[in-house]
Parts: sequence; C-alpha cells; structure tokens
Amino acid sequence: MPIFHYKGFRPDGSETTGMIEASGLGDAISRVRAEGVFPITITEPRIARKRKLFEKTDESFLPNVTRQLATLLSAGVPLLDALMSLSAEYRGFYRDMLIAIKERVSGGAGLSRALEDFDAIFPESYRNMVLSGEESGNLDSVLRKIADYLESQSEVKAKVRSAMIYPLFMMGVSIVVLSFLFTFVIPKIVKIFKDAKSTLPFVTVILIGISNLFIGYWWALIGGTAAVILYAKKFLRENRLFVDRLILRMPGNVIQSLYYARFARTMGFLLGGGLPMLKALGLAARSVGNSELQASVLSGAEKVAEGQRLSASLENFPPVFVQLVATGEKSGKLPELLNRAADSYEEEFKRRITHAVSLFEPAMILLMGLVVGFVALAVLLPMFQLNQLIK
Repeated sequence: MPIFHYKGFRPDGSETTGMIEASGLGDAISRVRAEGVFPITITEPRIARKRKLFEKTDESFLPNVTRQLATLLSAGVPLLDALMSLSAEYRGFYRDMLIAIKERVSGGAGLSRALEDFDAIFPESYRNMVLSGEESGNLDSVLRKIADYLESQSEVKAKVRSAMIYPLFMMGVSIVVLSFLFTFVIPKIVKIFKDAKSTLPFVTVILIGISNLFIGYWWALIGGTAAVILYAKKFLRENRLFVDRLILRMPGNVIQSLYYARFARTMGFLLGGGLPMLKALGLAARSVGNSELQASVLSGAEKVAEGQRLSASLENFPPVFVQLVATGEKSGKLPELLNRAADSYEEEFKRRITHAVSLFEPAMILLMGLVVGFVALAVLLPMFQLNQLIK
C-alpha cells in the first residue's frame, strides 16, 4: 500500500506531521483521525504517482545501488544512514525513490516492505531475498549475493546485445547498398540495352524487373516489409508456446543454453538466499524466458510439493543438468552446484553465439558476392551479344 504524508493538529492544538500507510486517500484520512489528529493536508508522495514512467530506465541502477548498499551495511553503517547516503549519489527519479524508501523505513517498515511501492524497479525475487536477509540478520551478505546475481545477468545481456550489433549493422548496410544499386545505378546501365532494341538475356530481364520494382513500387516494398514484421510479431505472440517448444526441440540451438543458465542461476541465487524450494521454483520459472520450459518447471514444482525430488521432477532439461541437480540434492550443496551449472551454460552460450557471429560474416560476404555476380552477369551478357552483332 502507498504511503501518505500528512500535516495536522493534535487535540491540544500542537501541529504535527507524519506518514501513514493506507489503501487510498479516504482510508488515509480515516487512519489519521483515528490517531487523534485533525488533518489539514494529506498527500501521496510524487514518486509513487510517476513510478510507471521510469519502469525501463537505466538497467545499471539496480546492480549498482545493491552493491553500494551491501558495502555500506557491511562497513557497519546503519540502514537509514546508508539509504540517505545513496540518495545523495543519484538525481531525479532515483533520488526521490531512495528518499521515499528511507522515509518508509524510518516510519517502522522493513526494507523489503518499503521496496513494494516500487515493484517495477525491485522485482518480487529481489524483495523476497531482502526479506530473507532481514529475517536471518544477514542483510549485507544477502545484498552482496543479489548484486553478484544482477551483475552476472547484466553481463549476459550485454553479451547478447554486443553480439547482435554487428549482424544487424551488416544487414542494414547491405539493404542500403542494394537499394541504392537497384534504384540509381542499374537503371542507367540497362537503359543502353533498352535502346538497342535487341533480345535481352533472361538474367538481364530479371535485373531490369527488379530495378523497376525498386523504382516504381518502393512504397509497396516498404509496406510489405512492415506488414511481414507486424504479422511475424503477431504470430509469435499468439503462438508463443508452439515457437518455444520448437526452439527447445532444435538441436544445437544457441538460445537453449541461455534458458538453462537463467534457470540454474536464479534457482541457485534464491536457494542460496534461504528461500523455500517451492517459492524459488515459482520465481525461477518466470525468469527462464521460454513458456514451454516455464510450464515444465511449474509442473515440476507441483511434483516437488507432493514429495518428489527436484531432479526427478524436471522435464525438458538435459541429462547432465538433471544429474547435477541430483548430486546437489544428495550432497546438500544444491545452490552451489546450480551456480556451477549456470557458469557452464553461460560459457557455452557465449561460445555458441561467438561462433554464430563468426559464421555470419562469411555468409554475408558470400551473399553480397552472389548479388554482385548476378548483376555483373546480367550486364555483361548483353554486351557480349552487342559485340557479336557489331562483328
């Protein structure tokens, strides 16, 4: 529930201010009056109203602020002082948010409860880990684990982005070059052959047709491309389960390793933080990113709730992964082995995506070579014919 700031008078006439937790403005007024205060103003913090505008900004904030808070607490700085120091490090929305969290904590709420108003920034798994740290008295240690986890996830995301930049750049350059070629260069060349009024080779006719298509129907090409992209997005959205199931069935898929790494990393992180198995499974299932695998994990959670071992409950996972889970269950080191499995699958993902990118470059060169060869053939063949006619 949101926190409201109020200002009013006590029965003895003295002025007072404070904060109160309520479901709405009317509830806040009732609660303030119940405390014997006549309210003059009751306002909801500005930060809570603007939270939705900042849901996807600055992905580095969460791992950074978590690491900083863990460092301050481990150095013996009280939580309120640590939050105030952190608020001085940031500007704008994040500064206001940290101040609001600090005010909630100073009002008697736990840190995990104070974070609930900002669930777009602090996900459920984060808040549950903080709660576990508060209950165990090891908040600084738990925050360090959270920071390690977030930094690991950020590193994987950065690897994916950097790997995609080069292929997308190459594709964009290729599209621009081919569009310029067929729109401005080819028409000037083929005009010579049209004026000759001789029978043109089939490849030259195709080249002229493509050039005319780019010149006269460029709007249809753009509209058709946009329509294909929109339809593909709609198809993926409406057939998510089918597509995800197909991805899992494809051998040697790059994305599979990322799915397994996400699940193993999140499970190891949550179990290592003291969360119960069923709660950890529910949260880890949401982090996988594959609906088929998510359904498999949730189904496994139901079997675990019935008393079955986790290793015997997991489906659609590779045998090596299941064996690691079984070993962890027997040795009592499940979180540690899950983290090792995550390290292994993340490394495998990095190797596979690097290999895929390395294959993309020669493939693009080959494709451009074929296009250039086609254009050269379409231009040279009629030249040879004209030369024969002249002789």
